[in-house]
Parts: sequence; structure tokens; C-alpha cells
Amino acid sequence: MDALTQMSVLGLILSAVLLAMACIKADRVRAWRAGVNPSAEELPDAFFTAARVALVALAGVGIYVCVQGFGVSDDTTWDDAELTTAVQGATDALDGSSGFGDIYAEDNDTGWIDEYATKIEQEVVEHGGGDAPQDGVNATPAASNTASEARYTVTGGDSAFCMQVTRTRSKDGDYEPPGIAGGQGTVTVPSYDFRVTTEEGGC
Repeated sequence: MDALTQMSVLGLILSAVLLAMACIKADRVRAWRAGVNPSAEELPDAFFTAARVALVALAGVGIYVCVQGFGVSDDTTWDDAELTTAVQGATDALDGSSGFGDIYAEDNDTGWIDEYATKIEQEVVEHGGGDAPQDGVNATPAASNTASEARYTVTGGDSAFCMQVTRTRSKDGDYEPPGIAGGQGTVTVPSYDFRVTTEEGGC
């Protein structure tokens, strides 16, 4: 539960207390005052009427503010259903995709792993839908990742998923940009295919 939600819950509790105070009978208040201070002047009925109106008004304002707070919290935090749908959508979008690697990097280079984490985060947010937050998703690479296989713990709110990404050299071959040549002939850009699967829980 985030801080804004906690504050909203406390606000509702306080509003309920104010409403309970407004329901206390005048005779009980008078009896309590007489027990504490017998010489105190008796409060008129108009005082209790004004007090009840003020307490109910304050409670109403508190409830309104808390409801608005819940709405804001829902827009800024991921719930389980939102993240599940978004991660599944991102998985479907990324699975079977392709991309280019660094011209000068070897196949055993792991530099793509951190870049792909950003891609995962962007895809999850994109598939979150109109009511889902526009940030707050993290794709954390596992320490044991290799150049051909990487795992990411995808988190948002209280949920976590393990996304496994397998990178292989594209069967369609590398890309040859027109008009670009290296010292020993044509320069080719390595092309890779990605297979992506996801399971519930962290990696």
C-alpha cells in the first residue's frame, strides 16, 4: 500500500470518527461536562446543533478528499490485474521480434542486455491501457545473464514477473547498408531474433 493510499484510509477513519461524534446525544455531553466541571455553564441546544453541522461538514469534506486520493493513487500505481495484462501484452509484442546489434560487437557481447531492459519497460507501459500508470515499471536484469540468454525481473506495484529473452542470429542474415564499406569489404550490421517468455514471480 503506497503512502497516498495509507493517508486516504486514515482520512476515512477520521471522517468516521467525526460522524460518530456528531451522533452523540446532547444529554450525554452535558452529563460528562457536569462530572468533569460541575460549576460549568450549561450549553444551549443551539451549540449542539451548530457542532453537529460542523462535524458532518468536516466529515463530508474528508470523505470527498479521500475518494479523490484513492483515484490519484490508482492512476499512479500498478495493480495486479493491470500489470499482468501489460506484461502479457509486452511479451506477445516482443516474442518473435528482431533487431540490429552493434556493428563492431562480437556475438558474445552482453551490451544489449541493459538496452533491452529499457525496451521491456517501454513495452509494458505501452500495453498497460488508458487507466494504467505511465511509469513505475522496472525490468531488472539477472546477474547470471549471457550474450544469448537474459532474464529480467519485471516489477510494478506489488507484482513481479520473470521474463526470459533468448537472442539468436537472424536466419534471414545480416543487414548490409548500401554504400558503406569497411577496410576489407562490405560492412554488415548483425541482425538478431528474440524469443520471449514470461512466468509469474521474480527470476
